[in-house]
Amino acid sequence: MKRRLILGGACASTFLLAACAGDPAPATRWYELRSEPPGPRPAARPGDGAVWEVASVVDMPGALDRDTLMVASGAAGLQPLTGHRWAEPLRDSIPRLLVSDLALLRGDGLVWRAPAPSGVTLGRRLRLEIVTLMADAAQRTLRLQARWWLTGMGAGAAAPVLGAADFQVTLSDASPDALAAAHRVALWQLAMRVAGSGPT
Repeated sequence: MKRRLILGGACASTFLLAACAGDPAPATRWYELRSEPPGPRPAARPGDGAVWEVASVVDMPGALDRDTLMVASGAAGLQPLTGHRWAEPLRDSIPRLLVSDLALLRGDGLVWRAPAPSGVTLGRRLRLEIVTLMADAAQRTLRLQARWWLTGMGAGAAAPVLGAADFQVTLSDASPDALAAAHRVALWQLAMRVAGSGPT
């Protein structure tokens, strides 16, 4: 009876019910944010043609600097999905995917991860901050809030461009796999917003 109560408490949320099904001590399952964009790829839009250098580090809350998938719980809580882990920490995968996605959206040679190779003439520097990237178990949604700064470089640089995004991605179901996939969708949508914020 005591064991059933412990398992029931551990699987309180929708996501945890999916995570706790079957063996009470399942083997670790690994998830990745795949390089291929999750939606249609629009034609590249270089804007003013300036070469962007993207900061190697994306600022993000400490709650995201974990290897275990997380969901929001209650008014202010966080709940790890035990046994469900990122193959690559978000602190590494988010900057890598941002650069890759922006390069697809803007065109070859127009986006580099800092430090850019010698000989590349840079026009703008991009810095991104992830404010929120967390799922709501009850609503089956993933919310992403972000801010970015696109700063001109060199003599006569254009005024900085400040941008912000706040949107939700609907999860296809209540599984941890759907949660991981929603992260990739959110980052692709964020890249499209960032790419569209530069001068045209």
